[in-house]
Amino acid sequence: MGVKPKILLIYTGGTIGMINDTETDQLINVDFNHIYDYLPELKRLSVDLQTISFENPIDSSEMNINHWKNIAEIIYENYTKYNGFVVLHGSDTMSYTSSALSFIFDGLKKPIIFTGSQLPIGTIRTDGKENLITAIEIAASTDEDNQPLIQEVSVYFDYRLFRANRVTKDSADHFEAFKSPNFQELCKAGVNIQYNRNKFYRTEQKQLQINSNLNSRVALLKLYPGMDFQLYKSVFDSSNIDGLVVETFGAGNAPNSKEFYSLLEKFIDGGGVALNITQCNSGSVNQGMYKSSSFFNKVGVVSGGDMTTEAAVTKLMTVLDKSDLFKTKKMLHKNMRGELTVS
Repeated sequence: MGVKPKILLIYTGGTIGMINDTETDQLINVDFNHIYDYLPELKRLSVDLQTISFENPIDSSEMNINHWKNIAEIIYENYTKYNGFVVLHGSDTMSYTSSALSFIFDGLKKPIIFTGSQLPIGTIRTDGKENLITAIEIAASTDEDNQPLIQEVSVYFDYRLFRANRVTKDSADHFEAFKSPNFQELCKAGVNIQYNRNKFYRTEQKQLQINSNLNSRVALLKLYPGMDFQLYKSVFDSSNIDGLVVETFGAGNAPNSKEFYSLLEKFIDGGGVALNITQCNSGSVNQGMYKSSSFFNKVGVVSGGDMTTEAAVTKLMTVLDKSDLFKTKKMLHKNMRGELTVS
C-alpha cells in the first residue's frame, strides 16, 4: 500500500460539531481529538486524519477578520505537512469566511474545503456525516500525476462542491443550503463523484503567498425603493469608511437621486472606493447599459460584474490600499481567483 494522504481537519465551531450531552440533554461541542468515536465510518477512508480545534469554538455569526486570519495562519503553518485541509464551520457565514480565504491565499495548489451541516452531527438524521466524509475524500483525491485534484478554496454541502467565492447561503432550513448562481459546481457526489474538471481553478503563481492584511473599513449598502439617503450619510464618510460595496437593482441600476449621487461622488473624491454589485440572485452588473447606472461610470464606481456579495466584500477588504487606489481598482476589475466571469 502507498502512503496515505494526510488531511488536516480544522474545527472552528458550528452545528456540525455538536452532540447531545446525555446528562444535561443540551448540545455540546464534539472533542475532535476523538472524532473516530463519533464517526467510526472515517476509519474506512484511506487517509491519515489529524485535527486542530479552535480553543473556544464559536458560532459562525461571531466570525470576524481575526478568525479568518487565524484559520489562514493554521493552514499556512501546516501547508507542507498535509495534502489537503477541511475546515468545519457554521453555515451562516461560511460563504464569507471561505471567500476571504480564497483571496488571502495566492499560489494555492492544495484543497481547502469548507463544510458544515444543518443538523448537529449527533442527530440521527444529520447531514453532517455525509458532508464531512465526502469533503475529506475529495480533499484527499489526486489526478493522474498524483497532484491534488482540487487546488482552490471550496465549499462542500449536500452532495455538491462549489468554488468558495461563487457560493452564497440560500436556505436556513434545507439540507441544500448553498447555491452558486453564476458558476457551475466543481463536482457532484452520487454513487460516484463526478468532477467538472474544466471548471477547476489553477494558479500560475509558483510559491504560496499569504496576504492577511485585510482592511476592515469596508461597508455594505443595499439599495431599496424610496430610500432616504440622509439616514446613511455616515456610510459615505471617507474619513471613516475606505471601501463601499453597493448592492444595486438589476444590471447595476440606482434611483435618480441627486442626494445619492452627491454623497457617492464626495465619497470617491475623498479617496473612497465604491464597488457596484447586483442584489439579484443571479446575473451581472452592466454599468452604463441603462441611464440609471451611467452616473457610476462618470464618478469612478467599479463594476463588480457577477460577484456574490460575500466575494465583493472580502475581495475589497483584501485588495484595498489607500496609498494606491489605481492598483486597488485594477485588482477589483481582475479575475483573481475565479470569482468573476470574464467574457
